[in-house]
Amino acid sequence: MIIAMEQAGRAVRARLSSVLLTPAPAVVDEKLLGMARRGRCVELAPAPVGSGLKAVPGDFGLPFLGHTVEYIRFGSTFTRARQERFGPVSWTGFVGEQVVLAAGPDATRAVLTNADKAYSQEGWRFLIDSFFRRGLMLLDFDEHRAHRRVMQQAFTAERLEGYVAQTVPCVRETVPGWRTDRPIRIYPELKRLTLDIATRVFMDERTGPETEQINKAFVDCVRAASSIVKWNVPGTRWRAGLRGRAVLERYFEANLPAKRAGGGDDLFSALCQARTADGEEFSDADIVNHMIFLMMAAHDTSTITSTAAAYYLGANPQWQERAREESLALGDGPLDMAALGSLPTLELVIKEALRLVAPVPVVMRKTVAPTALLGHHLPAGTMVMVAGAVNHFDPSCWTDPDTFDPDRFAEPRREDRNHRDAWIPFGGGVHKCIGMAFGTLEVTAILHEMLRTHRWTVEPGYRPRWDNTSLPVPADGLPLRLCPLAGTRGPA
Repeated sequence: MIIAMEQAGRAVRARLSSVLLTPAPAVVDEKLLGMARRGRCVELAPAPVGSGLKAVPGDFGLPFLGHTVEYIRFGSTFTRARQERFGPVSWTGFVGEQVVLAAGPDATRAVLTNADKAYSQEGWRFLIDSFFRRGLMLLDFDEHRAHRRVMQQAFTAERLEGYVAQTVPCVRETVPGWRTDRPIRIYPELKRLTLDIATRVFMDERTGPETEQINKAFVDCVRAASSIVKWNVPGTRWRAGLRGRAVLERYFEANLPAKRAGGGDDLFSALCQARTADGEEFSDADIVNHMIFLMMAAHDTSTITSTAAAYYLGANPQWQERAREESLALGDGPLDMAALGSLPTLELVIKEALRLVAPVPVVMRKTVAPTALLGHHLPAGTMVMVAGAVNHFDPSCWTDPDTFDPDRFAEPRREDRNHRDAWIPFGGGVHKCIGMAFGTLEVTAILHEMLRTHRWTVEPGYRPRWDNTSLPVPADGLPLRLCPLAGTRGPA
């Protein structure tokens, strides 16, 4: 039976691979609108008699897979198409599950603010609990509030300054050495860099055999979360992820006593020392769980944002030159938080990259009680996908939303203020990303160093295709051609 399940999983993965490797159509939106209109509209569950609420419209899609393949292939274009057909609240099928889609600023705000405490993090636990259990994002209500209060002590301005001081040398050791004799795939290069930054900033470790093992364990856990076959079967991503989780637990448990005793500047030490004014602190088990989750959350989102921003700067050389002028003006002196915050063009570019390629395009919830969402009835136990990336293209908030236009974030336009949830790349509500300030500083430091050392281009007409199996990743690694600036040198 186990062999049969794994063979079925391989068949599904082969089907997904064939779809993902098919060249993108000339007009993706039209293709997706056609896919989204397939199937007969069916109401998810009847609303209680006399409630005045409507049932949620939608359709499941293919047997078992539902609309999984379309979402992996097209990401937020697919969720936008569903919103166009059904409105801001609809339902669809994803790998055997019926999932309600909340799309658009009003729907996402209603779920993320969670005024009636009807939405729990169980939606995430369904996907990633085996590998990132009891991470901050997976906790609910009072427990989440208590853990976040303690963790905030690891993200004070003083702590962030220390993290930046460790990030900058790592970036400056790596970026100037990238190849310039042929195109490179920038996503893998940036992923290696952000993993190195994470091990240095979060654990005060340097690259070596042990850190390579730790990095591999993190990657295995991330890949396992999107596994089709969710059983501990030899040869599967799921098993590799379980083994990766065990490696990470052993590492953090072995190093925890020294971090408790010391006073380091890394995040691991900060969590060990974190204590609120009321004396609240983390247990050893809490620290292990939070470190495993934070390492995953930090390096994946920073890699995606750096990659997207690098692409848009390569495809829009006028913006690249404008940003470079400001970076070169800083000179070679120490790079601290204040200096990184003095690059207005790069700030605009990063915000626009986060809008166009949200690193976390959806967040998951599950209802713990019946509730109403924009006049629609959601029974208890409903899986809810909050498609925040759809908000980033809402024409009522954004001018020409599919166009790269960083000035939309500058005064006096500030299109991100057209709705409180028009721009939510870091989520919203009480679960808004606790590390967003450091993540932005890290991405700024990386792009700043790229601008100081290289000029880069993409092939004319090239547009990356984002694989949304888990978080959006460029399917081809996103090729760039780097050219060293005068006075800098990379390998021949």
